[in-house]
Amino acid sequence: MATREALWDYRDEFGDAFGRTYFRRFGPGVASSIGIGTYLGDPTLAVDDAYREAIGLALRSGVNHVDTAVNYRCGRAERVVGEALRNSPIDRDAVVVATKGGFLPFDGDRPDDPAEFVRERFVEPGIVAPDDLANGAHAIAPEYLEWSLDRSLDRLGLDAVDCYYVHNPETQLATRSRDAVYDQLEAAFELLERRRAAGDVGAYGVATWDAFRVAEGDERYLSLAEVLSRAEAAGEAVGPGDDHGFEAVQLPFNVAMADAFTRRNQRSPGGDSDGDPDAEPISTLEFAHEAGLSVVTSASIGQGELAVEGAIPADVDATLAGETPAQRALNFARSAPGVTSSLVGASDVDHLRENVAAGTFDPLGASAFDAVFE
Repeated sequence: MATREALWDYRDEFGDAFGRTYFRRFGPGVASSIGIGTYLGDPTLAVDDAYREAIGLALRSGVNHVDTAVNYRCGRAERVVGEALRNSPIDRDAVVVATKGGFLPFDGDRPDDPAEFVRERFVEPGIVAPDDLANGAHAIAPEYLEWSLDRSLDRLGLDAVDCYYVHNPETQLATRSRDAVYDQLEAAFELLERRRAAGDVGAYGVATWDAFRVAEGDERYLSLAEVLSRAEAAGEAVGPGDDHGFEAVQLPFNVAMADAFTRRNQRSPGGDSDGDPDAEPISTLEFAHEAGLSVVTSASIGQGELAVEGAIPADVDATLAGETPAQRALNFARSAPGVTSSLVGASDVDHLRENVAAGTFDPLGASAFDAVFE
């Protein structure tokens, strides 16, 4: 697991090569504000090799935050991350490793009949109860997440992960009420508190796509205040004390998907479980900052769509530092107040070098970032 001393030593080794605030507080210490994502790519040996090389180069170049999930690339992503860590001259405890559980993973490639695969591999052996499934392939019941976490540790070849996300819990809203999803999350958090106490997880959080970006009345919406309150309850239930390990949220954020900054859809921490009912709503980024949560952005360059000339509006593009559209798009995401780290996928070493170089430019200050939306 990452340690405070090793993370700060990594910062001291690489920090002078980057712009201001490149390293930011995360976990027990600091981590790079550019992180490597592992979502995209076909489940093939060639892509495995490309990711392995790119992750290894990233670790040697000043990026010590690697994000994956049990289901990415049909389960191959975690294996490659683990191999890259073992082959790296960088100590494991100088790297923040995050993974996720929620979507049922395939086993190396996509089966001809996914429904049959789920039935044979998960339902019939009792790993997942049919009633716990949403959309045929998603579950966050504690029994499943326990299996998923163990599977992740095995695939990664690690004793522990630094951050474990419950993956897209809003998927469960397709089959159950919002209150029932909050209850599911509390049960999941109790499991993660126990695994945190056992030393298998450093911290945990939720990785979402829609939940914290949409309007309060949207059917995909979740209240971050309520989610946080369920983590607090889980911490009290598992104990001792009132400590809890809910420390991070992950959500999409980029110049074309800035809802986490622009939409006021959360209630300030405090008051009842939904936040202070008398307070004016605030953005998810502002809520997270007030609550002391780390925010990790996904889709930071729009899965490549913002990496081409003209994709960023000209008036915004003119404010951003960077030699290429990809660098400027990444620096937009890193500039948002409250953002800890911005993920970008890179299975190509040339793209990896380009993305890492984005960190040599300073992000926008808070006032300049606000001015983009005026």
